[in-house]
Amino acid sequence: MTMDHPADVLTDLIGVLGDVLRVKAEKIDPEQTFQSMGLDSLLVVEFVAVVNTRYGLRVRATDLYDFPTPVSFAREVARAAGSAAAVSAPAPAVTAPVAAAGPVPAAAGHEVPAAAAAATARQSPAAAAATRIAEVLREQLAGILCCDPWDINTTAAFNVLGVDSMVGAEFIAVVNRSFGLQERSVLLYEHPNLAAMAAYIATRTGAAAQAVRAVQVAQDLTPAPRTPEPALRPAVAWSAPAPAPTATAPAVMAAAPGVRPLAGGGLDALLDAIRDDRLTVDEALVLLGRRG
Repeated sequence: MTMDHPADVLTDLIGVLGDVLRVKAEKIDPEQTFQSMGLDSLLVVEFVAVVNTRYGLRVRATDLYDFPTPVSFAREVARAAGSAAAVSAPAPAVTAPVAAAGPVPAAAGHEVPAAAAAATARQSPAAAAATRIAEVLREQLAGILCCDPWDINTTAAFNVLGVDSMVGAEFIAVVNRSFGLQERSVLLYEHPNLAAMAAYIATRTGAAAQAVRAVQVAQDLTPAPRTPEPALRPAVAWSAPAPAPTATAPAVMAAAPGVRPLAGGGLDALLDAIRDDRLTVDEALVLLGRRG
């Protein structure tokens, strides 16, 4: 996210600062120092982490000593964001096909790796949604720890991965902003690894339920298998043979309604007509009955 004018950046930063301090943005004086606002070390880390996520920067918490007010910090963020945008444009993301479990968004700006997408295809919809979220969390935590995402085991405890209170506060801030949550650092203790946290977020955001509903809808829209038609379908309903013609009856009889006239005479001709599909079996029986 970038903005050309520092005033726009200032308005955005005040909104972020209000979320961190749990106060309304209009009550924040942009000329007041962060310290006088009550921004302690943990809240500074959370604030800076959100700013870095929104603007794609690498601002450190200690930078706020050089820019102690929202006004001065907004000017620096606008300058840094403009410089970063001028250096290089973002490369298009290579997306991998996600398992057909329906629209289950993990987080804005994150794509599921191809290997993870293949693995989720063998899982239940709810588990697949949690797996996709776990991959996003792994990328976010790797960015904070400055390591490769695949070096992080999603079932390893956070303290084993080296997540201390400062890193944890920064990680929770990024998670809240990405998934639209308002969790505190205690979440790391209640759900002590990435897999457990991903399952919680999938339930909390409704991603698991959306995946299940998407599969159910897809199953409901699947057409039912058609019943095969019989090889022989009678063209007309069976009826008893008509009585023999009387002496006063005309010499040439008209064919029964719905029955095609027999082209030739004799039983052989009748059998040939059935084989050539010019007569059905029931039509042939009607003609045989009328011919006596």
